[in-house]
Amino acid sequence: MQFIRKLLFFVVVVLVQVLVCNNIHLFDYAMPMIYIYFLMLFRRNYPRWGILLWCFALGLTLDTFSNTPGVASASATLIGFLQPYIFAPFIQRDNLDDMVPDMRSMGFSKFAVYSLVIVFIYCLVFYSLEMFSFFNWTEWLLSIGGSTALTYILILIIENFRK
Repeated sequence: MQFIRKLLFFVVVVLVQVLVCNNIHLFDYAMPMIYIYFLMLFRRNYPRWGILLWCFALGLTLDTFSNTPGVASASATLIGFLQPYIFAPFIQRDNLDDMVPDMRSMGFSKFAVYSLVIVFIYCLVFYSLEMFSFFNWTEWLLSIGGSTALTYILILIIENFRK
């Protein structure tokens, strides 16, 4: 049942990203990457190989539909690798083993910092791989900053409605 729910959420996230968010380019720099929300929501003791598999599949699917060969796959897989390590400092050791990172269980401030770290690392890696050059560093910084801010705000809005 949990697998089917996660698979359905996967499909919805991909459809929203491909059909809606990929067509939004705020000031030609900021693009919302709502699928990062999927990468953040793995529970505490989810198998690491499962996280990597889900993240790679999401990245590969988005690469296929967004014409970004390997960029989303590499970035999503890196976030899948780092997610348990980034999540660990925001929870207490005596918390439940199946704790999911959300606003209810973590509190607003911890969830806000956790999601900002994940989104920033993802955008940094994504745009560094996409541009693969630091000659136009202002465009690189504007893309990272704009996409991080837009994605972060959308994730907090979605999480607030989900709450």
